[in-house]
Amino acid sequence: MKAGLHDSIASDLTRVELTWREKKIEHRIRFGRIAEEHRLDRHRRIVAFAPRSVFAFMRWAGNEYGTVISRIDIVRAVAAGEPFQTLPFVRPGGDILLRLVGWRHVEIVLQAIDAIEALGIDPIDVAPDHWRHIANRIAVHEPFRVYTLIQHRAWLRRREVLS
Repeated sequence: MKAGLHDSIASDLTRVELTWREKKIEHRIRFGRIAEEHRLDRHRRIVAFAPRSVFAFMRWAGNEYGTVISRIDIVRAVAAGEPFQTLPFVRPGGDILLRLVGWRHVEIVLQAIDAIEALGIDPIDVAPDHWRHIANRIAVHEPFRVYTLIQHRAWLRRREVLS
C-alpha cells in the first residue's frame, strides 16, 4: 500500500486488498457492505468494512495447469481494541467465522450463501454461529443444518437483547 493511503482510510476500518488478473489471481468480496473503496491501479483496490460488519472474502489463484488454490473466509470486522485473527490481505485481521480451502468446500459455502439469499436474507445479517457451524461441519465432511427464517428471526431478537 502507498504510504498516504493509510492516512486516508479511517483507522477503525478493516481493510481488504483485492486483486484481479485474468486467469491468474482473483481476490474478491462475495458479500459485505463496503464502507470505503480505493483503487490502487487497474488490477488492485482496497475496500474497507466498518467494525462488526460481516463479509465474505474469496481468493483464487491458477496457472497454465489449472486452479492452484481456492478459499473462502467469512470474517467479522473488529473494533479497535478487540482481539482478532490475522488473515492474508486483511488488515488488521478479523474474527474469522468460517475459513475453508479447496474448490469443493468453497462451492458448498457458495451454495449455502445462495440459499440464504433465496430466503430474502442478506448474508451479512446471518447469525455468526451459523457460519461457524457450516465451517465445522464441512471440515469433518458432515452435512450442516440449513439456515431458516425461524432461526434468523431468533438471531435478530437475540441481537437486539444483546445490544
